[in-house]
Amino acid sequence: MARRPRAESRARQRERQAGEAGGWLTQIPYAELRNPYKPFEILSADELNGIHEASLTVLEEIGINFLLPEAVEILKQAGADIDSDGIRVRMDRAMVLDAVAKAPTQFRLHARNPAHSLTIGGNVINFASVGSPPNASDMVGGRRRGNKQDYSDFLRLCQFFNVCHLPGGYPVEPQDIETPIRHIEAMRLALELTDKAVVCYSLGRQRVLDTLDMIKIARGIDEDTLLREPSLWTIVNANSPLQFDKPMLWGMIEMAKRNQVVCVTPFTLSGAMAPVTIPGALVQQNAEALAGIAFLQTVNPGAPSIYGGFTSNVDMKTGSPAFGTPEYSKATLIGSQLARSYGLPFRASNVNASNAPDVQAAYESEMSVWATTLGHTNLVNHGFGWLEGGLCASFEKFIIDVEILQMMSEFLKPMVVDEASLGLDAIREVGPGGHFFAAQHTLERYDRAFYPPVLSDWRNFETWEEDGARTATERAHNLYKQVLHQFEAPGMDPGINEELNAFATRRISEGGAPAQ
Repeated sequence: MARRPRAESRARQRERQAGEAGGWLTQIPYAELRNPYKPFEILSADELNGIHEASLTVLEEIGINFLLPEAVEILKQAGADIDSDGIRVRMDRAMVLDAVAKAPTQFRLHARNPAHSLTIGGNVINFASVGSPPNASDMVGGRRRGNKQDYSDFLRLCQFFNVCHLPGGYPVEPQDIETPIRHIEAMRLALELTDKAVVCYSLGRQRVLDTLDMIKIARGIDEDTLLREPSLWTIVNANSPLQFDKPMLWGMIEMAKRNQVVCVTPFTLSGAMAPVTIPGALVQQNAEALAGIAFLQTVNPGAPSIYGGFTSNVDMKTGSPAFGTPEYSKATLIGSQLARSYGLPFRASNVNASNAPDVQAAYESEMSVWATTLGHTNLVNHGFGWLEGGLCASFEKFIIDVEILQMMSEFLKPMVVDEASLGLDAIREVGPGGHFFAAQHTLERYDRAFYPPVLSDWRNFETWEEDGARTATERAHNLYKQVLHQFEAPGMDPGINEELNAFATRRISEGGAPAQ
């Protein structure tokens, strides 16, 4: 029979929590993270070109639906062929490639705090939080409908942890805020609780325009500066297969016209919304991504655009999406190859299909994260907290992902090989049969020699058991609670805060954004 852990005294509990938090907490410094290694490419040039050519054939011969007449007219004026139904658009390959070539290879995404502005492109990798789950969960409160409090608490975690570069959407959908005004209240909270780059949902014109007005207030900039300095980003999902919906297209037009960042991400689940073969699914992903980016560049040549990859597979027994699979990892690596071939920044995700923040969630996330890193992904969305295939944001999984992505960040630090690091003096000092704990070389470096974990427990079994035998998930729960207890919101000029609140109050009183 397993021995029951002893009850903790309050003093021991405080000591343990401080130890788990690194007394208070040792986290990596905020920094622009660059990938120093060569991209890992799993397709030959001929194989990649096969996907490229097939996707252009899809756009030329099969076409793609644009459900907004305004968008169809924009493409028609640019030379696209329009079916008699008024929505099926066919674009020849020259039109597509000429338009896509106008997109910048790299650009800056500006934050309220300039120190948190981001480079998108090149060998820079940025980690974003989970975005858009309808539910939240933790070990004590259980699974619940997304709400304003949990939304705010996830934003606090996004701001607190240096390895999280930006929110990836609403970290959980605050469903207790009425839909017409949700974007206003959610953005006000995002701008007050974080000073990192923020995101909006491309769901109609008014939501985008309201958000842009709030960004200008928060950053203290005018319209001309906004046009020069992209300060808002959004994700547009193709309604796979081969369709872009009205609300998304309205948002795309307004974002592109104002030179803001749009990530076009087809939702291509192999076997369900895309062919059952991964190459076939990637043909469809590529066709949809190129069509969306070509449209953005037709609206405004040079508008900052990101090629988004989200191809995974489904469980063919149940139809449920599967994430963090070998197929997802291969699709991510190939998607990054395709994006690089067009000179476009690439987005992928840290995803899993587990229903709990358990070992399945961890090993599927590791599959996802390694693929994004090896492929030189520029924006890793859903980096922190994703659970249940995207249906739930988990507080414990957020902390587990902090550890995973901090470790990955440390892996990307170039190793220095020089006279000091080769350690010959230490080897001479210790000689055969000794140990290096007390060597001068060790004493000069021991406090910074290795990565210090925020979550992992490296103590021996007896010490761990005596201390309560807590699992990583239990420790993650305690740590997220401690972070929220310690959190202090970033500063905002009182005059700007007053103006922001006045704008939000007025737009809420006017009813926000009606359904379109």
